[in-house]
Amino acid sequence: MLDRVFNPEGKSLPSLRGFRYSSWSPLGCDTNGRCLLAALTMDNRLTIHANLNRLQWVQLVDLTELYGERLHGNGYKLCKGEAPRGDLGDFSEFQRRHSMQAPVRMEWSGICTTQQVKHNNECRDVSSVLLAVIFENGNIAIWQFQLPFVGKESITSCSTIESGIHSPSVLSWWEYEHNNRKMSGIIVGSAFGPVKILPVNLKAVKGYFTLRQPVVLWQEMDQLPVHSIKSIPLYHPYQKCSCSLVVAARGCYVFWCLLLISKAGLNVHNSHVTGLHSLPIVSMAADRQNGTVYTCSVDGKVRQLIPIFTDVALKFEHQLIKLSEVLGSVRTHGIAVSPCGAYLAVITTEGMTNGLHPITKSYQVQFVTLKTFEEVAAQLLESSVQNLFRQVDLTDLVRWKILKDKHIPQFLQEALDKKIESFGSTYFWRFKLFLLRILYQSLQKTPSEALWKPSHEDPKVLLVHSPGTGSGEEHLQGEGTSKRRGKRNPSETSKGEDGDDLADDSLAHSSDLGGREPIEEKLLEIQAQIEAVEMHLTREHMKRVLGEVYLHTWITENTSIPTRGVCDFLMSDESYDDRTARVLIGHILKKMNKQTFPEHCSLCKEILPFTDRKQAVCANGHVWLRCFLTYQSCQSLVYRRCLLRDSIARHPTPEDPEWIKRLLQGPCTFCDSPVF
Repeated sequence: MLDRVFNPEGKSLPSLRGFRYSSWSPLGCDTNGRCLLAALTMDNRLTIHANLNRLQWVQLVDLTELYGERLHGNGYKLCKGEAPRGDLGDFSEFQRRHSMQAPVRMEWSGICTTQQVKHNNECRDVSSVLLAVIFENGNIAIWQFQLPFVGKESITSCSTIESGIHSPSVLSWWEYEHNNRKMSGIIVGSAFGPVKILPVNLKAVKGYFTLRQPVVLWQEMDQLPVHSIKSIPLYHPYQKCSCSLVVAARGCYVFWCLLLISKAGLNVHNSHVTGLHSLPIVSMAADRQNGTVYTCSVDGKVRQLIPIFTDVALKFEHQLIKLSEVLGSVRTHGIAVSPCGAYLAVITTEGMTNGLHPITKSYQVQFVTLKTFEEVAAQLLESSVQNLFRQVDLTDLVRWKILKDKHIPQFLQEALDKKIESFGSTYFWRFKLFLLRILYQSLQKTPSEALWKPSHEDPKVLLVHSPGTGSGEEHLQGEGTSKRRGKRNPSETSKGEDGDDLADDSLAHSSDLGGREPIEEKLLEIQAQIEAVEMHLTREHMKRVLGEVYLHTWITENTSIPTRGVCDFLMSDESYDDRTARVLIGHILKKMNKQTFPEHCSLCKEILPFTDRKQAVCANGHVWLRCFLTYQSCQSLVYRRCLLRDSIARHPTPEDPEWIKRLLQGPCTFCDSPVF
């Protein structure tokens, strides 16, 4: 009766607040190409949320309500042939219905992509994702969502399977690929100890297979509850094929199982890793890049387990990560590994001091680097993802290194130049642009005052010479600094700056020719390199846009894209000699048949010339920003920006054809981040 699902009108009961469990979907599930969040609240409500705007989370659907309506329509029967049960007046029936609707855990599958044939025999990729929800009675609900997920209308199907597990505690998706055949299943763990894989019949998803029957990984009821399960795809160096490693935290031990498909069938090798912790494992994380497993107990000890293959199965080498040497005496409550394995996030609270527990707890998230700068640079250069946004944890380590040393390491610069010369991929050009921008930021002078701090000084006073603003030459040279400085008394100077800072300032101003000019020249040189890389990326994207225009126009028509302006912009630079671009532009101009289809200003109806890739200015001085995805002028008050605020893009309209809408769904051409 304390459950708010069955007793929502418990007026005398305090409201349950907080979340019991949460699960992130794979990247690319919402309308912006980001993740969805499935949240299970303390009152057994399972909801899905999305970050539609930059900092606004919106609830899209309440799955608990939908599943309850589905059960009510079936008379709370699992199958059609089941005999009708009693009413809610029977307490056993009340318990049965409660266990049918009380979720324990939920996990997302990987994105399933299939091809659908349209009426005109064109093939288009259709993506979907599955959400598995396990309930207290052991039943598993499989929700299938069509991507991008926008709400209730994106739900394709919902099916329920019986696991046969008593007191389920955790579940995880098992995904395995063998001979280009993708297989999937659900790994379920019990509070009593057993672990097994259940087949999931994906009839609606073509090209995906499952197991013929359940596979028991551990069957003993040894009363060691399964706390966490991870499934890691690996490559077996001795068998020369792919395999699947399943690890589960059971008490103080780590249970592992190696699954390998051969001609004889499915081979299962399992065992336990002991001697890791003296207290039960509270959290476990896995790096899917190399198969490394991390475990932690509440006493602040973190273990790193590295799998090593043998002729028969595998073994683990483990080492202790002592957080006490870095963070002091702490208690750990959970760990997580960043997507590319650069960071280990640890949730900690204060540990014991002089044998006494702290009176209050303050939870903190600590980040521990797991890779060196050299390893991160090599991983970025040899990456198969070819997307900086999907490797943001790796680029963050590179950013920190450049900001600290104020230069790009020579080996990285040379290796990147070789990659650009050999392959010419736009990914390496974007990586180079990222390095140059961070280098430019590291060489800029740090403002002496906080940029967020409001100034209460009268701006009229700052325009005249005063003792606090220095001489007239200094006022002219340091416009961005001296205008913000204003008047200061000696007490403010002693509080905000010490004598060394003032000496450094005076030294910098007195030796302009010797100190500031080299830095300014360096900044100008880097700025020129940044503009050159941005121009190269812009030209490459322009060629892609022109290619789409050529493929999707059969006759001379106005596609709302300034095609003639883009062509003239590409050909305006005589130093730009790209034979592919010249041939493409020749075909397009021949198809346009001397038509220009210029853009017009919505305020004065004047022609908007295409002279700048960032903005369009009409003859009357009206300025409109250009969409960096289609190079159309954004003549509206509402538009989108990329996550790093590099460029803007317009919103798709109902009149746009499918190929223009597809262009508008792309990421930023400079930083790979999504557009909001």
